[in-house]
Amino acid sequence: MEILIVGVGCPKCQAVEKVVKEAVVDMKIDAKVSHLYDIKQFAKYRVTITPAIVVDGKVVLAGKVPSKEEVKNIIGKK
Repeated sequence: MEILIVGVGCPKCQAVEKVVKEAVVDMKIDAKVSHLYDIKQFAKYRVTITPAIVVDGKVVLAGKVPSKEEVKNIIGKK
């Protein structure tokens, strides 16, 4: 599973990355978590509001910092 955090690196984007990484560890899943900072690349995923979470190429959440439980629920459905 590939999880991409889309955002410029603001505090909300950093918080999303932290929560996602914690959820992956808690769930003991094999996932690569990375962060896309390049605004020019956001359009590739059709992200218009950040932070956003992209799982295996599909935007699953945008515009808020989710709880760890929300992230687990999203990842668990994949």
